Amino acid sequence: MIRVLIERHIAATLESAYEERSKHLLRYAIDAPGFVSGETLVDAEDPNHRLTLCTFRTREEWDSWYHSQARIDLMKELGPMMDQDEKITVLKPS
Repeated sequence: MIRVLIERHIAATLESAYEERSKHLLRYAIDAPGFVSGETLVDAEDPNHRLTLCTFRTREEWDSWYHSQARIDLMKELGPMMDQDEKITVLKPS
């Protein structure tokens, strides 16, 4: 199993639009091969800083989802709502 931490910073005033689209993205991710679980969190000090922690069975299955046309298309909608580049950290058990 691997965990993937996805960090995004949302532009001011676009929070509700982002929430709607990010939930749509998560619904697609749930159907991705290898997806185990996902959780979205909001930074207690910065409500525009969003973190998603998801679990995939393998790195290959994560990479397949990351490069899928569905994710690419959905990120085209989310990207303009962010004021910083998305940051992704892939974590493995120690």
